[in-house]
Amino acid sequence: MKKILSVILAAVFVLALFSCKAPEKLDVNVAMLKGPTGMGAAYLMSKNEDGKAENKYKFTLESAPDAVVAGIVKGEFDIAAVPTNLAATLYAKDGVDVVAAAINTLGVLYIVENGDTVHSVSDLAGKKVVMSGQGTAADAVLTRLIAAKVADPASVTVDYVSEHSEAVTQAVSGNYDIAVLPEPFVTTILSKSDKFKVAVNLTTEWEAAGYGTLCMGGIIASKKFATEHPEALDKFLKEYKESVDYVNANVKEAAALIEKYDIAKAAVAEKAIPNCNIVCITGADMKTKLNGFFEQLNAFNPKLIGGKVPGDDLYYVK
Repeated sequence: MKKILSVILAAVFVLALFSCKAPEKLDVNVAMLKGPTGMGAAYLMSKNEDGKAENKYKFTLESAPDAVVAGIVKGEFDIAAVPTNLAATLYAKDGVDVVAAAINTLGVLYIVENGDTVHSVSDLAGKKVVMSGQGTAADAVLTRLIAAKVADPASVTVDYVSEHSEAVTQAVSGNYDIAVLPEPFVTTILSKSDKFKVAVNLTTEWEAAGYGTLCMGGIIASKKFATEHPEALDKFLKEYKESVDYVNANVKEAAALIEKYDIAKAAVAEKAIPNCNIVCITGADMKTKLNGFFEQLNAFNPKLIGGKVPGDDLYYVK
């Protein structure tokens, strides 16, 4: 009897050990952009490195949206940060199934100038501008405002470069007196040259024109991942929001993490974070704001969002 009891107790002990074993974390491939989206994820990157995140994330940081989009199309990323209009164009693309899971960046666009001739978008008439992100939400916003505010929109020359950092270099080197940049690159150019100053806040111009909320950046997920692993996607959105809240509330500490993960220099990040409009808006509120933004772009140029306003099935709303 004692032997039987011993065997039973041993079996119970082994079963208890197995039942107490922590569940395996899911491997999740996440792409972020160097800028506000990556800055917002810095605290989550730190948690992930310490093994405290609820999923096991592999973060990839890219400088340009094209690289992220290529990874999404190839199926290399489960979750990615992209300019919001690219969420719509990917949705419209055959063979690429994505869902919009969050808005993560509101208005962060500014016109900076070496001089004192530009005080509103209308003052861009006859001028030459450098910017990055041809075909992205930033490009769409500038083009929409030029069409609405400049008497002869064709008189504005916009030269596109591959990355925001290149736009900064081109302007500081004297090739351009006017650049359109998001934060933290606005802070970067001001730190590199005291000749440049912020001339126009494009968020203010957009809202004054009655165009609604300026939704610049978002989080998308592959539809396959969202369907097969909704719990993992929900965990990411929860942890990303916590990360965004931490970054906004702990600027100095967040700036150190941002430099650690090679997203931006700490000194630049510390100055830029308050102007970056980093958010994590999900659910019905995300859908309402994004749909309104897409309708504005569609009324101006449907090609900017893949041909038409996306259907309800774009949105990950629970």
